[in-house]
Amino acid sequence: MASEEIRPRPTASGQFLGQFGGLLTNSKLDETPRKMSLTDSTIRNAQHQSKPKKPYDADGLFMILTPAGGKLWRLKYRYLGCTKVLMLGSYPEISLKDARAKRDDARKLIANSVDPGAEKKRLARLATLTAACTFGVICEEFLELQKSNGRSTTTMVKNRWLAKQLMPELGKRPVTEIEPFEVLSILKRVERRGARETAKRLCEFACRVFNLAIITSRARNNPAANLSGALASPKVKHHAAITEPLAFGKLLRDIEATEGFMTSRLALKIAPHLFVRPGELRKAEWSEFDFEACVWKIPAPKMKQRVEHHVPLSRQAIEILAEVSQLTGTSRYVFPSIRSTMSEYTINAMLRRMGYGHDVMTAYGFRSSASTLLNESGLWSADAIEHALAHKETNKVRAAYYRGKHWDERVKMAQRWSDHLDKLRHGATVISINAALAKPRNLGGMRAPAVMAPKKRRIRTV
Repeated sequence: MASEEIRPRPTASGQFLGQFGGLLTNSKLDETPRKMSLTDSTIRNAQHQSKPKKPYDADGLFMILTPAGGKLWRLKYRYLGCTKVLMLGSYPEISLKDARAKRDDARKLIANSVDPGAEKKRLARLATLTAACTFGVICEEFLELQKSNGRSTTTMVKNRWLAKQLMPELGKRPVTEIEPFEVLSILKRVERRGARETAKRLCEFACRVFNLAIITSRARNNPAANLSGALASPKVKHHAAITEPLAFGKLLRDIEATEGFMTSRLALKIAPHLFVRPGELRKAEWSEFDFEACVWKIPAPKMKQRVEHHVPLSRQAIEILAEVSQLTGTSRYVFPSIRSTMSEYTINAMLRRMGYGHDVMTAYGFRSSASTLLNESGLWSADAIEHALAHKETNKVRAAYYRGKHWDERVKMAQRWSDHLDKLRHGATVISINAALAKPRNLGGMRAPAVMAPKKRRIRTV
């Protein structure tokens, strides 16, 4: 709302007339006409005429009586040598008492060297901006930021699913108006249906969205902060995995005998040898494999920790990849689908068809199986195993040190592990890996399997 300048009309004697015939005996425009204050009855009974009238109250407050019947509050004030008029609203929405309170507030601003008109415009712009800064708008910005930061497709799908849970109640609300109890009520409703983990993740997601609003100066408080303390702790649920050697050997035999789409079978067959995350296996590309060095280099954007990860390839893993190359060697992905990569549900679905329920074995469980059996063997350092699993190392110096120090150990471990899987698959008696395995092959001396030109990619093994 803008302020407007007015210039009172002087009489022939140089004095200023009030609207009801009173005189402004002082020509200084920042002084109020010396008239009696308005009353509610005076305002209610005021008659509208063909020309606007301006009855004054006190301290610059006056009313405009328009020919159309309007009764508009105005405040005349002086700021930096200029006379201005501030619009305060209309009567009866703004009562006489309210108008006087607004006048007093404006005069306090003037006393503090603040122009009431400029301040009103600033607050109006802020209100407009705030109304546009809804949770939905900030949430979409957060998701776009995640995408630009290289978050995986799987992560983005999960984040959008979380956002969808919050949109019905918070999506159109300005972030500055959302209270903690509103967010908590949503989380508690999710918690009551038994989804404690989902409630926790929703809380974390909402907290990050509100933090973005604070960072970008569109909010001052985070209503989701500290709400996790009001939620029940999720029940720890590990990915189901077979860690008993004989049972794991039976699983390997079942994998060997299973029927189905060949590419899916080979993906399931190589999973225990590589024990990478299911998403990393599904999105493997032929260009990432260096068969000369017998290593798979997974780019950082595909890794959970956003750090490039190298996986040593055993002889058995290379042989399986050679089979796969006969089927998908001309494709971008090692395990493609019609449109993109193999579905994230494929391996788990195959395990179910083989009779392994979700509480017995999962695609992710191959990592737990490898971790348990390798640690129990006592042959390998815990750091080498952890690095093979691509678990996060919080100390950057330590992480860089172990990446180089344990590579040779990991190369030997990869081959011995694959050899051990072969023995388990053949029904070997359960004995220590150290005694059961032959001396590991020198992978560095292996002849590189040939990879054909892009039009036909094949692998020759030895």
